[in-house]
Amino acid sequence: MTLANVLFVLVLVFGLATLVVLFVGVLSMGRDQTGATAGSSRSNRLMVWRVRLQLITVLLMPLWYLASRG
Repeated sequence: MTLANVLFVLVLVFGLATLVVLFVGVLSMGRDQTGATAGSSRSNRLMVWRVRLQLITVLLMPLWYLASRG
């Protein structure tokens, strides 16, 4: 397995994880109206995780591109 293949799999895994966290955040935001403080705290944590996962995905993409060229 080459480095390009490993990076491609990592891009897919982190991209899918980003989508999962995004949908969980949207669903919990639309569903949770009673506990405003607990719901907003959970939404903030999910948003932080989504941003982290997006950052990792975006940083891996050019690495995958450079590894696949060689």
